[in-house]
Amino acid sequence: MQIHRAGDRPSQQPGPEYFTGTVRFDPVVSGDDPSPVKILSVTFAPGARTAWHTHPAGQTLYVVAGLGLAGSEGKPVQVLRPGDTVWFAPGERHWHGAAPDCAMTHLAVQTAVDGKTADWMEHVTDTDYAAPRTE
Repeated sequence: MQIHRAGDRPSQQPGPEYFTGTVRFDPVVSGDDPSPVKILSVTFAPGARTAWHTHPAGQTLYVVAGLGLAGSEGKPVQVLRPGDTVWFAPGERHWHGAAPDCAMTHLAVQTAVDGKTADWMEHVTDTDYAAPRTE
C-alpha cells in the first residue's frame, strides 16, 4: 500500500505553450510503471483553456466543480457541469477549459503510450473559444 497524503505533492503550473490563462495541476495518480494511467486534478481560472491536442489512448474528463467548456474539431462547443464525464477517443483533436466567467476543475484520466500522454498543437483561438455552445 502506498498513500500520498494531501499536500505531500506540490501543485504544478503547466507551460504557456500548451495553455491559455492560469491553470494548475494537482497529481492524483502519477502513471509510473507498471501502470501507465495518469490522473490529474486540473483547475482552470475563468477563461483558461488547453491548446488543441490529442491523446494516443484517449482521455476521460470528470468535472468536479465550476463550469467548463470542451470543443472537438468540427463539432459544437459543449458546456460542462459538475458530475459530467467526457470521453475523447484516441487521436480526437480537442480542447477543454473553464467558462469565460467561472473557474472549472476536472479530473483528467489518460494512459501513456510509449511514455507519452498527449500530442500538443496550436492554441485555441478566441473565435473558437467563443463559438456557439450546446448543453
